[in-house]
Amino acid sequence: MLIRLILSAIAVLICSYVLPGAHVNGFMTALVVAGVLAIVNILLKPILVILTIPITVVTFGLFLLVINTLMIMLVSGLVPGFDIDGFWWAFAFSLALSLVNSVFEGMQENNSNN
Repeated sequence: MLIRLILSAIAVLICSYVLPGAHVNGFMTALVVAGVLAIVNILLKPILVILTIPITVVTFGLFLLVINTLMIMLVSGLVPGFDIDGFWWAFAFSLALSLVNSVFEGMQENNSNN
């Protein structure tokens, strides 16, 4: 679990370096962002997903991307030193973070299979 948190923090740093609209002050801030994002995803995201089932069905699941974006914006408001320049940067950050985390998870699975 600690390794997953550290990898998520590295993913946050990578995304902040790639996207000019996302700003992270350093590794410790990225670690806090990863932790708060994990807590928000555990506690708040399931409630939002359930409440927005009708619109999610109508949009064929694309509204889940909006929920992820809102989670990033919420964490940006909660964590000092982590700033997102607007909705579209949060959207791009959410997509990039998902991509980088997927790559890290794939690497972890490959290492555990060998």
